[in-house]
Amino acid sequence: MKACVLCDIARIEVRDVPRPLVPQGHVLLRVCAVGICGTDAHIFAGHANYHTDERGRSIPFTTHPQILGHEISGQIEQVGNEVRGLNPGDRVVVDQGLNCVSARREKLCEYCRSGDSHQCDFYGEHGITGLQGGLAEFIAVPASNVVRLTAALDMAEAALAEPLGCVVHSSEAVARAHARYAIHGAAAEERRVRHVLICGAGPAGLLFLQYLRRVLGYDGLLLVSEPNEIKRKLALHFGADQVLDPSGGDLGQAVRERTGGKGVEYLIEASGQGRVFASIPTLIRKQATVLVYGHGHAGVDLSVLNGVMFKEPALVTPVGASGGFEPDGRPSVYTRALRLIENGEIEVASFITHRYTSLDAVQGALAGDMHATGYVKGVVVLQRR
Repeated sequence: MKACVLCDIARIEVRDVPRPLVPQGHVLLRVCAVGICGTDAHIFAGHANYHTDERGRSIPFTTHPQILGHEISGQIEQVGNEVRGLNPGDRVVVDQGLNCVSARREKLCEYCRSGDSHQCDFYGEHGITGLQGGLAEFIAVPASNVVRLTAALDMAEAALAEPLGCVVHSSEAVARAHARYAIHGAAAEERRVRHVLICGAGPAGLLFLQYLRRVLGYDGLLLVSEPNEIKRKLALHFGADQVLDPSGGDLGQAVRERTGGKGVEYLIEASGQGRVFASIPTLIRKQATVLVYGHGHAGVDLSVLNGVMFKEPALVTPVGASGGFEPDGRPSVYTRALRLIENGEIEVASFITHRYTSLDAVQGALAGDMHATGYVKGVVVLQRR
């Protein structure tokens, strides 16, 4: 089969590789669509390598090439022995995270038992930690890691259940945090989040914006900071009250002017830009909640956190979308995320700006397209089933 193989930093080759075997309890998927994620870009550029040895040392791509791609939708081609409830032809999305349930362990680790399967003692991820990802014609995954579509959804849109799942998981982590301010359920009005700032209106920021408005029902002031004009327009479309251009002046002053001089009670860092950290103290009020969602803050002196720490915020740093299981063992967060897209509560089609129909296009997408002005989200579409 054909696959995109990252064989060195910033070098992808489309190679013929063996078609995966289908072990007991697994399914073989014909890949339909794969979203291109910022994590893929960091790995591709050499800013991150999550494939490590037993001592935590990164294994070079020249030693162990990586097939990227973890936002995956596909159609079941073959089912392994002891697979129930799934059949060839079923359209599904994939939870790329492997855990105790994936491995069919009789005794779950403490994290899987508590619904925190993204921190499983035996965790691994397709497309990230050395395991084959979705940028290939086929992929084999545990049957417990797929969620079947229930609507006639475009498969490129279905693939975005993964990033939406990350947003759902992150928002639930914020709700569980011991923080001064809360979106809902605060005992007093003064403990209610009344001002939110999302830094970055890429796919993650736009999903957070929709989730706040359409799912959580947040009706307070919602600000977005974004230098790209196209993304600013999308943020307004999805319900931002005001969108600020951080390159156009003093962002901290602009935020304070709109929050009675105090700053926001809830800041979502979804840009992955290190320079944002230097401005956080000017953007938040004391004891605000700061959700650090973006990754890849390279080249930043961590002393910029000193000013953040003096404001005593609740820092929440969630990762991934895995977290708990349905009664049938399917991943709960992915199931909810997919249904939100299927039901039209969360819209993703309008910010898919680039659709690639060949694996040969991935190198160019990661090396150039993602940095273009008109780019918001790219999806590799291999099958339209």
